Amino acid sequence: MSQLPSESAQQAVTYPSLFLLVALGALVPVVPTGAVVSSAAVVAFHQTAPLALLYIFVVASFAAFLGDISLYWLGRRGVNSKNGSRWLAALERRVADDTLEEAQRKLREHGVTVLVLSRLVPAGRIPVMLACLLTRWPTTRFIKGALPACLAWAATYQLIGILGGSLFAEPWEGVVAAVALTVLISGGPALWRRLRGRGKDSDGKGTPGGKGGAAAAGGRPVADGPTEPEGRQA
Repeated sequence: MSQLPSESAQQAVTYPSLFLLVALGALVPVVPTGAVVSSAAVVAFHQTAPLALLYIFVVASFAAFLGDISLYWLGRRGVNSKNGSRWLAALERRVADDTLEEAQRKLREHGVTVLVLSRLVPAGRIPVMLACLLTRWPTTRFIKGALPACLAWAATYQLIGILGGSLFAEPWEGVVAAVALTVLISGGPALWRRLRGRGKDSDGKGTPGGKGGAAAAGGRPVADGPTEPEGRQA
């Protein structure tokens, strides 16, 4: 009873759970998907199966890609609808006006590159995705940036898990270290911005919040076309 499950039993649980959690976290950005990937990588690192880490990478990147594309498709339905949609409204509520303006400016200047890097920047994925939606990027163009972004994201957090697994002999110790590091990376900047915002509000220098609501229903303006010249499109 005190023995750990066999590797085959662990894999039978790990891969489906990893796929569901990462895909869900991409659709509903409350699940710490980076910590999930790092934890799975720690477990795979301590297994004897030679392809365990490769499977973790494939499952995590595919789940993130599928989640991103699904969320973008749902957001486009809101942009193209007169009444908007709850998915687009939920994205807008999560992004402040100044953050959105910064994402739109970078998108105009650097195009798909910003989309690729947005998954590696804490709290950067949703503002850039919303900027793509409001500038009416076609889904095919979004896919060109989302695919390498998800591959780079999965590789980065898997490396964190491998580092945690290599530093500790017991898998649970590596999982704790990997989770702590990923939470610090993903949550630290957001906590710092929140603390700075409270400090400004206490000094009477706060700025009004976002307008919220669906863009097509009277919220943020929707651009009429691409933000780049045709020659620079990826």
